[in-house]
Amino acid sequence: MTRLTEREIGVELETMEGWALSDGAVQKRFSFDGFPEAVAFVASLVEDAEHANHHPDIRIAYRHVTVAWTTHDAGGVTTLDIAGARMTDRRARSAA
Repeated sequence: MTRLTEREIGVELETMEGWALSDGAVQKRFSFDGFPEAVAFVASLVEDAEHANHHPDIRIAYRHVTVAWTTHDAGGVTTLDIAGARMTDRRARSAA
């Protein structure tokens, strides 16, 4: 998998609300009504991530979830990460 350039990532991020490039990953913070909803959202990501054999870094802080996608083997963001971020947004809309 080939790492995307910062310009290529920027073009993708322009179409993705709330996502940003930070520390070599595309990241977004999601907020929920409470801890159970935050954990349920994280659980909803599992099936798609397993199917793609590509997994995000996830941080849960009470009712907030930060999801970061990067391809460690490529040393940065690839098309797999952009696809993962878009999947994450679809799951977040379903959770709302």
